[in-house]
Amino acid sequence: MAPSSRRPGIRTHPPEVTLRAALDGDTVNHAGGRRGCALLLLLLLGAALPAHASRTITLCFERQDVPPWRSVAASGLNFELLNAVAQKLDLHFDYQSMPWKRCLAQLQENAVDGAFAVSFKADRMALGVYPGGAEPDASKRMHVDRYVLLRRKGSRVDWDGKQFRDLEGAVGFQLGYSVGDFLRAQHVVVDEGSGRATELAQKLLAGRLGAAAVGGSDGATLMAGPLAGQLEMLPTALVEKPYYLIVSHALAGADAALAARIWQAIEQVREGAAYKKQERQLAGAHH
Repeated sequence: MAPSSRRPGIRTHPPEVTLRAALDGDTVNHAGGRRGCALLLLLLLGAALPAHASRTITLCFERQDVPPWRSVAASGLNFELLNAVAQKLDLHFDYQSMPWKRCLAQLQENAVDGAFAVSFKADRMALGVYPGGAEPDASKRMHVDRYVLLRRKGSRVDWDGKQFRDLEGAVGFQLGYSVGDFLRAQHVVVDEGSGRATELAQKLLAGRLGAAAVGGSDGATLMAGPLAGQLEMLPTALVEKPYYLIVSHALAGADAALAARIWQAIEQVREGAAYKKQERQLAGAHH
């Protein structure tokens, strides 16, 4: 017969029996001790109750470093802003990185609660909800960024803020990026076959593009990298846009008040002294 694991001289009871006995006074012989033991057990039971859990909101973002706004490692100004919003509203943001077109598809399918950072395109209203709807409220933006034009060093292609000059070949841009609509409106040939700004730069240097349209942050990164000696970034921006957190149709339909609180908090945090200091430090370091 296997030896008992019970220690000799110790009589054990199920927890519910011990609790009932303590509350009934079976194990305590005087009133003060009885009350103290009962209070202790009630405190222990209270500590065992589940703690308050913040509501989780799932947000997707592009799996690409876009300094100073964001990185795949969930750092940068976008995350500083959203983390402060989450703290302010007692929320938990679950960040999920993925290719940009997949992120937008997940948003449309209500597989995520929101996506960032998204510039406005009319057809994207089918994917999710912008603050302000069809005419987005720019005061609820996460940040403002611009698109710039890159050319090979020595190329004559130019952009004067209104039209292209001496453009030979297509203007490349990243897959799914909103600058494509702008370029098509300029009636230029476009190439949307690249997923990353570095791929665009390499295609440009290989002579497969006449120019490349990239985000201002990507342009600054390229001009600080190993290809900088072969590239030129034109000083006049192609276009400047605000970027938003947009929420899924499911979230907006089920809890429009929460969406409004998130957007309001984004504005409040972005305009606050603490975030403005971070923005000066990180944006300044990048540029």
